[in-house]
Amino acid sequence: MTDAADADVPLPDDVDAVRVALCEWYEDDHRAYPWRETTDPYPILVSEVMSQQTQLDRVVEPWEAFLDEWPTVESLAAADRADVVRFWTDHSLGYNNRARYLHEAAGQVVDGEVGSEERSGEGGEATDAGAEFPETPEGLQELMGVGPYTANAVASFAFDNGDAVVDTNVKRVLYRAFDVPDDDAAFERVAADLMPAEDSRVWNNAIMELGGVACGRTPRCDEAGCPWREWCHAYETGDFTAPDVPTQPDFEGSRRQMRGRVVATLREYDELPLSDLGPRVRVDYDPEGEYGREWLRGLVEDLGDDGLVDVEERADEVVASLRQ
Repeated sequence: MTDAADADVPLPDDVDAVRVALCEWYEDDHRAYPWRETTDPYPILVSEVMSQQTQLDRVVEPWEAFLDEWPTVESLAAADRADVVRFWTDHSLGYNNRARYLHEAAGQVVDGEVGSEERSGEGGEATDAGAEFPETPEGLQELMGVGPYTANAVASFAFDNGDAVVDTNVKRVLYRAFDVPDDDAAFERVAADLMPAEDSRVWNNAIMELGGVACGRTPRCDEAGCPWREWCHAYETGDFTAPDVPTQPDFEGSRRQMRGRVVATLREYDELPLSDLGPRVRVDYDPEGEYGREWLRGLVEDLGDDGLVDVEERADEVVASLRQ
């Protein structure tokens, strides 16, 4: 049996026309996001970390606020980690590990701990204060919390030096347009075959925009003027099925929401014993129940690990307070 990654995926005969159509569609009209107006790797990295599993429209305000607070990689590296995590929590960005990793990555850049081979050659991208970002996906992956996708995106959008980006939007596009098997290796191979040489910045922005605007879960082929309709298998057959992709967990009732409630409550009361804090966090709080004392203790201790809350044993009671 032929492995899906090795299967022959027939692309259109005129691949150049496919490329030109997409890039022209993107450059003629695309969603305006501020991080698309810069090639500075620092704000681009911040946007990529914030937008993981988050709609881009929801990222604009916190991204701008983050850069107002820490406008350079040097200022972020010098910041208190608890302040960075607190910002993340206040803006409901979820997964506070991302804030910790971003802070650590800034320190790596400023301390020159990454991209040593690049610096010994042509050199990375220097910031105004002199810190250097590595310019390749491989070098960027040395940063804390930066995986292959984020590294490739930053290399593409900051340096025009990336490989073909393959995210859930791109997979959906390739699956529908060219009948690519639902296999990661096949998606990566076809994406690489389609991308024009040395033009990763425009191409990766364009194909992700196509998936976000025209080829979403509910396709808008004609309304969005999809540039690939004449080649698209799904448009021809009317079969717009696509691979299942993970969805963002519901916020209502989530651990992320409960953490936010703990922080908000402690801001109002300064400090509270868990017996008083619990009912203010959950109306169904039951000291001996599923959402009870042990659940709440774990929640505040997690916030303590993030530098946001102090947890203190007093006599027979545990008291939580907002760290100053």
